[in-house]
Amino acid sequence: MEKIEYEWVKQTRQTLLEQCRELTEDEFTKEFEFGFQSIRDTFVHVAGCYHAWLGSFVLSETTCPLLTKEVINNMKVDDIQCYFKQADEYVESILEQFRNKFDDPIEKEPSWKAGSGCIRKTPHQLLFHSITHESHHKGQIAAMIRLLGYIPSNTDILGLSEMNFVK
Repeated sequence: MEKIEYEWVKQTRQTLLEQCRELTEDEFTKEFEFGFQSIRDTFVHVAGCYHAWLGSFVLSETTCPLLTKEVINNMKVDDIQCYFKQADEYVESILEQFRNKFDDPIEKEPSWKAGSGCIRKTPHQLLFHSITHESHHKGQIAAMIRLLGYIPSNTDILGLSEMNFVK
């Protein structure tokens, strides 16, 4: 994976986060019967995936990658952006540190799943998982926005103007 490809992931994420700034607190936290219940909780879940698999499992930079429900319940869009900013730093570290060993397996027990046993995955697999996981949940967030009566912003990379691309 190239850095530019991850920039596209971040740009489409930012598109949705910016649209969420227009939602009321009640809309942002409204619980639906799918996904991770609310737009807020789904965004936090997505960022948590990066923190767990990349920050904890691959980089061993944290042993407590996931946030408590108490912390999540008080989060606003700016807090979620900060959580993603750290996740983005994990991605950058992996792209740099594992450039020549992207497909070398790491075998250990996830710190946030004590007693679950060892898992054997490569940085490449876990980065790819984190990104596809985000895409899946961005679709759910777009559906939640639509159910709230709004038209979701375009998060399809093919729909973004060339001006929006980081070069």
